[in-house]
Amino acid sequence: MEEKKKTNKKFIIIISALVIVVLIYGGYKFIHSLSHESTDDAQIEANMNSIIPHVGGYVQKVYVSDNQKVKKGDTLFTIDQNDYLVKLEQAKAQLAGAESQVNAAEASIGSYRANAAASTAQVSSASGNIETARIKLGRATSDFKRYENLYLNHSITAQQYEQALATKEEAENHLKILQSQQKAASSQSNAANSQTTISEKQVNVAEANVKSAQAMVDAAQLSLDYTIVLAPIDGQLSNVSLQAGQFVQPGQSLFYLVNTEIKWIVANFKETQLDKMRVGQKVIVEIDAYPGEEFDATITNFSPATGSKFSLLPPDNATGNFVKTIQRLPVKIEFTKDNDAKKLALLRSGMNVDVDVHLK
Repeated sequence: MEEKKKTNKKFIIIISALVIVVLIYGGYKFIHSLSHESTDDAQIEANMNSIIPHVGGYVQKVYVSDNQKVKKGDTLFTIDQNDYLVKLEQAKAQLAGAESQVNAAEASIGSYRANAAASTAQVSSASGNIETARIKLGRATSDFKRYENLYLNHSITAQQYEQALATKEEAENHLKILQSQQKAASSQSNAANSQTTISEKQVNVAEANVKSAQAMVDAAQLSLDYTIVLAPIDGQLSNVSLQAGQFVQPGQSLFYLVNTEIKWIVANFKETQLDKMRVGQKVIVEIDAYPGEEFDATITNFSPATGSKFSLLPPDNATGNFVKTIQRLPVKIEFTKDNDAKKLALLRSGMNVDVDVHLK
């Protein structure tokens, strides 16, 4: 009987101890919840650059291997350059041809301008000669009229009259010749000016062809440069499933280069946890892969929409069988500079973490 009482007493003590522990733990969690929000729905994130070639061709040589660390500007692999070298030479030949057309057009402009200047000088000279011929014609005409009156009065001989008439006709013919010469020189000047204008337009067209050919050279050179694929940033490569002789297409994603220097956390909090959370609040981070290690961080920003809204098929709640579910909002959390750089270097994108936000 006494043993039964002792057993009951021990049982009561154990139950009481358990109740006290539960109450203490529950009280601690309640008090903790007043100034903290936590979640285990969180992962480490990092920028993952997809290595994509700009040009297609057969891989000539691969210079990297799986999970290798590289620096910005390091050569990852090269593509066979033969086709692109040929295209570059073709573009350079077209550029040389276009430049020769410009030189020829400019040379013809100089020739036509010289002809136009000479014709203009001839027109000016003819104008002066015509003015002189008109003066002589006017004088010869006056002399002829005077001699004609004298001849009608029988004051002069027929020979003198005929000589005055001949002088007048000679002046008239000389004036006509000079006018014809002026007209011919003017026509030549107009033709030379027209040819000059045409040549100037040909120069403009040839210069445009040079620019087009230069653009083709630049494009061919750029394509040739793209056959050498370089690392865009410092980081660590993923699995490099690429071999020499393999044909790659432009725009084809081949492997990834992960930025190992900059990391952050995306934590998905329930919408009911966001009431007191603010940007800049302190966060304690625990990594599942490294238990016992804590990292300091802060809230950087909140997503503009819940995670479900960014899914391929977002839920449509405008149906008759609607069931309300608590949504989660992605929150970006960044590590502070107080953390040990060596420990941060151990973290990898995609690792699960627990975050504890200090609300006060």
